Amino acid sequence: MALLGACGLLLTAPSAAWPDTPAVTRPAGADGTATDAAVPPGLRRYHQQRLLWESCPGTPSFQCATLKVPLDYAHPDAGDLLLTATRKKATGTGARIGSLLVNPGGPGGSAIDYLVGGGADLFSPSVRASYDLIAMDPRGVQYSTPVDCGLNTPTTSSGVGRHMSADSAKIAALEEVFEQFTDACARHAGRLLPHVGTLDAARDMDVLRALLGDDRLHYLGFSYGGYLGATYADLFPSRVGRMVLDGAIDPALDAYQVVLQNAAGYQVAWESFAADCAARTDCPLGHSVEEISRGLDTLRRSLDRVPLRQGKDITVTGDNLLSAVTIGLKAPEWALLRDALRDLRAGDTTALQQLLGSAEDTSSNATEAHYAISCLSSPLAPRFTSAEVRAALRQLLNASPQFGEFHAPRLMQCARWPVPPAQPARPVSAPGAAPVLVVGTTRDPATPYAWSKALARQLASSRLLTYDGDGHLAYQSGSDCVDTAVDRYLTLGRLPHVGTTCPGASPSARVTAVPRPEPGGVRGTSTNP
Repeated sequence: MALLGACGLLLTAPSAAWPDTPAVTRPAGADGTATDAAVPPGLRRYHQQRLLWESCPGTPSFQCATLKVPLDYAHPDAGDLLLTATRKKATGTGARIGSLLVNPGGPGGSAIDYLVGGGADLFSPSVRASYDLIAMDPRGVQYSTPVDCGLNTPTTSSGVGRHMSADSAKIAALEEVFEQFTDACARHAGRLLPHVGTLDAARDMDVLRALLGDDRLHYLGFSYGGYLGATYADLFPSRVGRMVLDGAIDPALDAYQVVLQNAAGYQVAWESFAADCAARTDCPLGHSVEEISRGLDTLRRSLDRVPLRQGKDITVTGDNLLSAVTIGLKAPEWALLRDALRDLRAGDTTALQQLLGSAEDTSSNATEAHYAISCLSSPLAPRFTSAEVRAALRQLLNASPQFGEFHAPRLMQCARWPVPPAQPARPVSAPGAAPVLVVGTTRDPATPYAWSKALARQLASSRLLTYDGDGHLAYQSGSDCVDTAVDRYLTLGRLPHVGTTCPGASPSARVTAVPRPEPGGVRGTSTNP
């Protein structure tokens, strides 16, 4: 829920052309040594601000504050950005551990809306007693100097999630959609676009850490928020506190492998759902994984030929069906997904609309921020030509017969972006950092388990906690084992034993959309980490 519209944010910068995006470097001394604590002279004024916390508009149980950060960390005199943070104060009467910064992922979704809209209630009483819960919208997002491409609607579609074939006309049409979107962003937000990447967002987090009075950053990041946290740890290893990264992204993968493995992750999740469905007498599409998969393909093709119309406002296409399926796999909402498939065959879209509505993002600039942030990070910034997309389709379909076409448009999303990536695909190590707890789910469709294992291997001081379950993310998703392990680390600093695996329960019993606030992204799709 968007609750902070009264916060007016300004961008100040000189009218001259903006400087080139700086090279990827660690700040001076950010190598885990004592010199790490030194702040470059040009940045001292940002670390000397005071946060003035006031009740957030309409939500008096939360406090809001703004802070200034440099537009360009390499040239601090080039202008400032204004960021907004919110705080839920610790409930305990004793000494608190510090502040716990939370990022729900995306990129592009509002961390503030996540925390205020219910995310704070997901934490256990022991965590809420020990920490002030903090959310800050990253630069470019919603309440923090947002990227504004001049779009007419908050979440204008940009082609992601449309299944496609090798047909040249269809690829050309999608290419035109991306080109129009990119041109709009370049016209309306071109000055800001070079400066909203993950590297700069991580540096902003360190300014916030200093202003909160914490020597180390305590952090919980979900999905893309895990990538942001790993980036912070690699930049500022000696400033890492108790850090938990749930549903991680492998920062060493190139963008093509991210898309390919993401498609394969949804295939694994679909076959897990299908196997469960096949064992049920009321499964709407068949009684084997193969039969159910063919049934999905048949239903999708039927809706492509003749979209289902219900009333005057609802039209369901094959794309809408696949969007709802990916959401049901990600939540996970298997009972609701079965209902949607059954009802759809009977001409009723109610359950399908419930799935699609459960993942709607109300952030005013979620789409713009998603692309602007993603296209600056090489693992998230595929730049394929139409010919390269056609060539890649076969491998995508081999990896994911049901969802390969659905993911293919993502390969073009940054092809014409006006700013090159500033963050290369490379392993992170964070030498000298405090232990980082990486949490991976074995059948996670959005951030496959292999990514969490890879990140845990890369980070010098990590510990991997495995959740043998379904759906995207593990913490506060119904596993007492996972929740206890994470809470114990956050509150007591005790890591789970090496090799700990928490058992998962079947998601089949769920009957309504999961209450976890959805971490942003592009409306109507669920294909991005």
